[in-house]
Amino acid sequence: MKVLMLGWELPPHNSGGLGVACYQLCHELSKHGVDIEFVLPYEAEHNINFMNVRPAIPQGIGRLRAQLLGVYDSYVYDKSRPLMDGLSGEAQQVIYEKAVVELVTSEAFDIVHAHDWLTFRAALRVKEVSGLPIVLHVHSIERDRSGGNFGNPLVREIEETSLMLSDHVIAVSQFTKDAIIREYGIPANKIEVVHNSIESKNISIGDEQNSYAYLTAMRARGYRVVVSVSRLTIQKGLSNLLRAAKEVIERVPKTIFLIVGSGDQYFELIELAAQLGIAKNVIFTGFLRGKQWRDSFRTSDLFIMPSVSEPFGIVPLEAVGYGSPVLISKQSGIAEVLNNSLKVDFWDIKKMVDQIAGVVQNDALRDELRDNAYSEYQKLTWRPAAKKVMSIYEDHLVGQGV
Repeated sequence: MKVLMLGWELPPHNSGGLGVACYQLCHELSKHGVDIEFVLPYEAEHNINFMNVRPAIPQGIGRLRAQLLGVYDSYVYDKSRPLMDGLSGEAQQVIYEKAVVELVTSEAFDIVHAHDWLTFRAALRVKEVSGLPIVLHVHSIERDRSGGNFGNPLVREIEETSLMLSDHVIAVSQFTKDAIIREYGIPANKIEVVHNSIESKNISIGDEQNSYAYLTAMRARGYRVVVSVSRLTIQKGLSNLLRAAKEVIERVPKTIFLIVGSGDQYFELIELAAQLGIAKNVIFTGFLRGKQWRDSFRTSDLFIMPSVSEPFGIVPLEAVGYGSPVLISKQSGIAEVLNNSLKVDFWDIKKMVDQIAGVVQNDALRDELRDNAYSEYQKLTWRPAAKKVMSIYEDHLVGQGV
């Protein structure tokens, strides 16, 4: 079985969890004999030996990242807004589409599997010229990325048209499946829920010195650390977290909030922390990778993901893997699979305060939440997800007479 996989990012050049999910799902699929050709919009070294990765556009990842053209940044999809070399977001997609069509006219594939809105147009074009069945994998919809608002109408049109014309749709959670049905009227029997997972063996809690020397020292003095790791956008609900932080700090003054990430709300959130009078208890790190990123979880007494709308959310699983208990939004896909976690409605600041304060004031509760979540985490694997995806492939290949 040869699959043409269309995606916009892979580690280590990803801007969020989508790239991680694509990488780990493809790794598991390859173990079951699936031959994958993964097409990206940039050139970069990935050191991947289980699938072939090729660029559709001869541009470096550094320049692409600098222009913020990612699946999470639908606001850049504007014909009048030039990006690289004077190309608009639409022009980037047109080039990607042409490269993918050239590929399918020169090589044989059995099925096309496209991830999120930036690759959906290319998948439709392939279906038009080749007749190959297309599976569209929805990791988020425009309503999610705009924090529950309408969002970019052009992107919504791409999503609606593509989902209507696809052969099958994969949603990363029941939460996302329900949203697809509600927003775009796609028949429920066309959508399969395939939950994301994590390769737990890739995460280990080392004994090396934590890079957050200041926080380590403050914890020795009785302070507790609450951590959030995400893009700083309206979707992630961080304004509510800061408002909750104000009340937590009033109740438990020895609490520090570590906010890891970058995004269009970066300066807005810094200003909000100052306005709330909690700036001395809130640390903004900006975008991190590597050891500092890992250590943000390792220094945490509680990880919190307060998202307004989170189709899945892999980061809480990563937090658990690095030894942190988690508090997650009920408006998330991960809430469907991670039972040993605290859960709260993103808008319920009072309950958020109670749960955060409860953990930072009670080390025994923190440790029990952490240990139970870690036991659950160790049982997670991508195997069930890969089996579901392969079953979808096989159903459509039978329909094609393959």
